[in-house]
Amino acid sequence: MQQQNILLGVSGGIAAYKACALTSKLTQLGNNVKVVMTHNATQFVSPTTFQALSRNPVYTDTFIEPDPTKIAHIDVADWADIVLIAPATANIIAKLTAGIADDMLSTTLLATKAPVYIAPAMNVDMYTHPAVTRNMKQLVEWGFHFIEPGDGYLACGYVGKGRLEEPESIINAISDHQREEGILKGKNVLISAGPTQEKVDPVRFFTNHSSGKMGFAMAEAAAQMGATVTLVAGPVRESISHPNITRYNVTSAEDMFQKMKTYFPTSDIVIKAAAVADYRPVHVYDQKMKKQSGGLTLEMERTTDILASLGEQKTTQYLVGFAAETENVKENGIKKLKEKHLDAIIINNIGMEGAGFSGDTNIVTYVNKQLASEELPLGTKKDLAKTLLSIISRDMEDEDH
Repeated sequence: MQQQNILLGVSGGIAAYKACALTSKLTQLGNNVKVVMTHNATQFVSPTTFQALSRNPVYTDTFIEPDPTKIAHIDVADWADIVLIAPATANIIAKLTAGIADDMLSTTLLATKAPVYIAPAMNVDMYTHPAVTRNMKQLVEWGFHFIEPGDGYLACGYVGKGRLEEPESIINAISDHQREEGILKGKNVLISAGPTQEKVDPVRFFTNHSSGKMGFAMAEAAAQMGATVTLVAGPVRESISHPNITRYNVTSAEDMFQKMKTYFPTSDIVIKAAAVADYRPVHVYDQKMKKQSGGLTLEMERTTDILASLGEQKTTQYLVGFAAETENVKENGIKKLKEKHLDAIIINNIGMEGAGFSGDTNIVTYVNKQLASEELPLGTKKDLAKTLLSIISRDMEDEDH
């Protein structure tokens, strides 16, 4: 957090007084800080205060244009290396989600291409309101970064989550994120996710319970760490919209194999998180099969082993597989690691509580080809994805050295 152009947006909440200390600390670290205030923010703190602390003009009105050669909200939006909204009220979060631009701050936010960090501050019941949580979720999907508020005594008299984080914590959170975001910068990451469907007839198919959540979490985390991500997804309900992610939807194992094969040569890291069908019907019926008395036998054939095929082809790619096991979990995972020429494997026991396909949490063991392993305890798939990618990046650096 040094030598950066930081645009600080201050919206109308009592926590605006903390933005004064934040401005001072950011400036003392050697950053160039410019402040944009909403009209309501000026009811709590004078623009003169921020001008004195930042040693820069303060923007409060879209229609005040001090330099006739520039449009102020476009100029400051382009100038910023990062944008920080602190405090961020429910109102400014809603405006940003809806694309409303009716004042200097909201207009500037729509015009900037810089990363935006949002530090909310509001009443605890407002913070947990479905409309606010929906808006924050949407902004996260669009690539905005949130610095969660702390717990404590609020100006309204309530005690709970909603306090603006302290200036030091906000600065540390942004610094940590910037370090994390650069880990995979310049890397091309190819990820498969979800199940495949193997058609029997126009109304039936074979599939499995994979939700795609772990693969999508890996894709999102890789994009947030600076990678260019290609996501090959089977039929799932998951959505993703990070600008660094290109998604291709596929249905069958063969579809997934062809798409993975296409992007494999130009990838630096390949993570096969998809649960691909091992078998498919030999004969696919054009018309719906009618129910008959007695049993039914369908002849099945092997699908292409995508992971083994990529393992045979790999040159400089770092190839990572997943192993969902129910018995002899680590032994079977290591066997897969060796047989398919992988650089690492992520193993989980889908029978354990908190692990498995459809939930939002997982428990995994990471093992690399040197058989060094790391046990990652129960956590959200999103948090595990970040940790796993950090480990993968570390192992790649160790190989390079």
